[in-house]
Amino acid sequence: MFRTVVKLTTLLMLCWLPQAHAAIAINSIRVWPAQDYTRLTLESKQALSHNMFTVSNPDRLVIDLEDIEISDALKELPDKIGSADPYIKNVRIGRFKPGVVRLAFDLKSVVKPQLFVLKPVGEYGYRLVLDIYPVQAVDPLMALLEPKAPASGTVGTITEAKQTADERTVEEKHRQPQDLDTGKADKSPPVGATAGLPELRARTLIIAIDAGHGGEDPGARGRRGSNEKDVTLSIARKLRTLIDDIPNMRGMLIRDGDYFIPLIGRVAKARKVNADLFISIHADAFIKPDARGSSVFALSEHGATSTAARWLAKKENEADLIGGVNIAVKDPYLARTLLDLSQTATINDSMKLAKHVLKELGDINDLHRGHVEQAGFAVLKSPDIPSILVETAFISNPNEERRLNDEGYQEKIANAILDGIKRYFAQNPALSRQKIAQTN
Repeated sequence: MFRTVVKLTTLLMLCWLPQAHAAIAINSIRVWPAQDYTRLTLESKQALSHNMFTVSNPDRLVIDLEDIEISDALKELPDKIGSADPYIKNVRIGRFKPGVVRLAFDLKSVVKPQLFVLKPVGEYGYRLVLDIYPVQAVDPLMALLEPKAPASGTVGTITEAKQTADERTVEEKHRQPQDLDTGKADKSPPVGATAGLPELRARTLIIAIDAGHGGEDPGARGRRGSNEKDVTLSIARKLRTLIDDIPNMRGMLIRDGDYFIPLIGRVAKARKVNADLFISIHADAFIKPDARGSSVFALSEHGATSTAARWLAKKENEADLIGGVNIAVKDPYLARTLLDLSQTATINDSMKLAKHVLKELGDINDLHRGHVEQAGFAVLKSPDIPSILVETAFISNPNEERRLNDEGYQEKIANAILDGIKRYFAQNPALSRQKIAQTN
């Protein structure tokens, strides 16, 4: 009996050992380059053991991966590093020693890397994430003032502008003020029709435009294969272009490329440029394909106004889980900012803005609900910037998905949002706000 037990135990150990020491295969590699940072994601069925260090003269970043095989996906990594990547020149892959594969990144400058593991979520398995940040973070306010450069394929650069910031400022000083509703030159505005004009003459209004999702987080998917992140970015860019054509108003894209920004980072970016408004653009999905229509949401301090609003807020707030946030990095300033200020007045302004935008959207599309809803959307939690979330349409509805991919319809959505913004400022001048960006 004893011999039988020993033989059985030995057999079980022999069956277990090869699996325990089997090399792990990397199934997929994705690279998301952007001016803010470059992200590299290695996906596998098991967590990867890793070690990272940097080398100077020349600047290099080295990652050693234990017990992995050099799979076809890993061999494709060098081809995924584009010449336009702001931080990585190229990468070399090789067997450093038995059981260890080394990735050596040649860098374009000194960087601040972060390397962390994400557990399986959604359609993803284990992910080893490398985020490469510049030593000096990109200043969104300076980027807003700089001349706009042509957009390049994969890097999140700002699209080409007709004028530099200085040229625009000079021209605006000599341009006739515009009527907020018609856009026509207004030499002697009628009484009561131009409540917002003094505000627009006084300083530049900055509108933060947040294209929902991005990078590792595709957002909702349509039946024809459309990704929410692509639709929202296209609409956001169109809205920014329209806003920039209005004297004394500038649009700032929170995300101007296919890369991920944490929800708290979107709020922080808007606050760094002293934005007057924050518009988050989305195109959601529902379990039933017949759900349709546009919706506008504001933040709620006291629970959601409906079950659907609560469900949507929970879904949108999970974007950080999908996109991938390094929870080891804490920013106490941001946490404090979102907790120590009363948001009642800001929410009231958000509701006013939301109502104007919803009314304009109702002229080009059915409304999913005929009133503004509220819920605890994390991306709307700026204590001092009126913020709304616009669900342009349901990408899960085949008809609305088709329209959302139409350039002309995207332009209509952008115009509707802009008209709502203009009507809000016409009735709610922001002259009392101290956080301003002067044009002269």
